[in-house]
Order: sequence, then C-alpha cells, then structure tokens
Amino acid sequence: MANLLYVDNSNVWIEGMHVAAFAHGNAPDVWTAVQNKICDYNWKLDFGKLFQFAGGDRSDVKKAALFGSRPPKNDSLWDAARRNGFDVITYDRNVANHEKKIDTDIVATMIEDSFTLADPATDEITLVSGDADYVPAVEKLKNRGFKVYVVFWGHAAKELKAAASEFINLDPHLDHLAR
Repeated sequence: MANLLYVDNSNVWIEGMHVAAFAHGNAPDVWTAVQNKICDYNWKLDFGKLFQFAGGDRSDVKKAALFGSRPPKNDSLWDAARRNGFDVITYDRNVANHEKKIDTDIVATMIEDSFTLADPATDEITLVSGDADYVPAVEKLKNRGFKVYVVFWGHAAKELKAAASEFINLDPHLDHLAR
C-alpha cells in the first residue's frame, strides 16, 4: 500500500503553535490560545518528523506535497521541506497579505491525483489539515474507495474528523514533531 500525503503548512504550523502555547502553560486551553492568537513562537515543526509520522517510510510514500505561501527570499523553510521529501507548492499572498489558493489547490490536487496517480485498491490518502473546507473532498475520495486519514491537532473541525476514514490526533506528539 502506498500513501499520498498532502500538508497545509500554515494550518499545521500555526495551530501547532497554539497547541504548544497551551502545553507550555501560556494559555489555559487550546481554544483560548486559538481565539486570542496566543502562540508559542519557540515551537518549530520538523518536516522530516512530520513526513515520517504522517506518511510513513519514504518507500511507502508515492507523493508528499506541502502547500503554503511564498516565503521571503532569505527563508530556508521550504528548502528544509524539500530536503525532507516534500514537493513544495507555494502561492503569493494577496494584497491584504492573506493566504489564497492553498486549500483549493490541495483539494484539486488530491482529486486529480486520485485519478492520475493513485489506485483506491492499493493506495491511501493522508491529509494534514484541520479545516472543515476539506470535508467534501474527503467524502468524494472515500466514495471512490480510498481510505482517507486526517492527521491534525485535536481541535480539528468535528465534521472533518467525522468524514475521515480515521482521524489521528497530533497533540500527544507535539514534542516529537518539534525541531
């Protein structure tokens, strides 16, 4: 069985900083950290550990794609992701400095790959994100016969957890996934 891995970088990283803020005593609970934008900026995501945790052995991963906003020219984040096995897809932020096109491209790529790269009889799909926006894509992939794992922090959207073939909570692995 091969795995196709799709990661929403900003989603997993920013929400991870909220979980870290709670875990390290900077917020009374994760929801307070999220609502009040309390982050532990010392917590950094290790892409190699995320790849291994969510994707498995490299030989079992047919595709690993990391989606996010185009970083400043001096940022080494995406190079680190590439070195750790990810194809990196970036988009410019809009004029208001908001991320655009990320969720849509993840959905479009998962669906496209399900027809061109994957076989529901032998492959499984892993999504690392927590937005309810992914529910229709997860449901469509499951209807095509794919097992779809959602790997994310415990406060992922309830609808996405329910839609997944299996939800895997990253919260207990916070320290393991850190650089």
